[in-house]
Amino acid sequence: MHVLPSRRWRAAAAGAVALALVLTGCSTTEETFSYTPPEQVDQSLPEDTAAQLQAAVENAIVKTGSTGAIVGVWVPWSGTWVTAMGTQSLEDQTAVTTDMTFRIADTTRMMTCDVLYGLADDDVVELDAPVPDYVSGVAQLEDITLLDLCNGTSGAGSSESTVASMWLNTPERVWAPLELASFGLGQAPATSHTTYRDSDSGYLLLGLALERAAGKSASELIAEYVTSPLDLAGTSLPRTAAATPGENSLSGNYLNAIEGGYDCSAPVDITTLSSSTGFTDSGVVSTIDDLGRYVQATAREALRGEDAESDRFANALPSSPGAPSWYQATGGAFLVGSMIGQHGWTPGYASSAYSDPETGFTVAVVLNNSSAGSGPAAYLAWELAAIASKSPAASGQTAPDSGLPFTAEQYHDVISNLTVCATPPAAE
Repeated sequence: MHVLPSRRWRAAAAGAVALALVLTGCSTTEETFSYTPPEQVDQSLPEDTAAQLQAAVENAIVKTGSTGAIVGVWVPWSGTWVTAMGTQSLEDQTAVTTDMTFRIADTTRMMTCDVLYGLADDDVVELDAPVPDYVSGVAQLEDITLLDLCNGTSGAGSSESTVASMWLNTPERVWAPLELASFGLGQAPATSHTTYRDSDSGYLLLGLALERAAGKSASELIAEYVTSPLDLAGTSLPRTAAATPGENSLSGNYLNAIEGGYDCSAPVDITTLSSSTGFTDSGVVSTIDDLGRYVQATAREALRGEDAESDRFANALPSSPGAPSWYQATGGAFLVGSMIGQHGWTPGYASSAYSDPETGFTVAVVLNNSSAGSGPAAYLAWELAAIASKSPAASGQTAPDSGLPFTAEQYHDVISNLTVCATPPAAE
């Protein structure tokens, strides 16, 4: 049991549910938090469904130049499928296991927004406070609010394309958040307030602003507002000193670029990295069970107080000018049909996590190679979601009527058509 110091928590009905998505807290005081997730059938997914899921993951491992993956699929009406495949690397043939830790990349953005909303519920900040109130040296953002940073509507550019090579070449370097964000701020701004722009700079600035508003580090804030209330023991924003994402970590790798693609015969290990590379944009580390548990809770806005007025995901915008109508963004997350979540890459890893807030249907994946970027992790999660959404109901259960606006075949083909490797993996 644990008691939270924040006054925003009010007593809620305590409960427990089997399997990995159980989130509980209890206290005899008024200020307490308890999350009861949707009931989850306590059995494995049917063999036919599991076989389709496994084939999809195996395909993604090969096509992205990865050597391993960890995946969790939780279908409340049908069962669960949590598995690890492959090895740490071509040289290290240690089998990947489901309890390994890894960097969760852009799902960190959702957590940073959780902190923003938590501090707003606690009257520490206002959602519409101007960014320069908390961050000096960004006078050009005087019309931009903290909520704009969370929603991706600040107009700020992304630093990733400029600094990615520096991340790979100097993984031990400790970055100051404002220095890292400056590469994105130096780009021509997009239309603010009404247009979504994928901007790591925005979430770096948001983390810096929240630190200064609360007088606490981002690591402390994520622990207070996210990992402690949800009992995510394997999840944290690490210190900035270069380190692996945990004592029992999934290896992180990238491929050297060569003519025609990448050299998949000699992956480069980048498991040891400074978390300042991602900070409050992509620096958090976690496990697959924690990641699934987290995205399920946040998709349902479970961390908000009972009297919270704002609907975080209500006013989503197109994720890009040509995106399908079912692919939108707001609140630090993407809305993909009925599912809410995030996907991204950070040196060594590509990951994705999505959940349906109505049913609790959840998918989380990580691949241990970042060279193909964030797309394949998203496509794999969506392929797995499309497969698992059709899993038959267990005895006494009823499958929901609604479906996803895409098919498993659609994203299986996208992944299969990737040409990441110009040279194949070295023979074992």
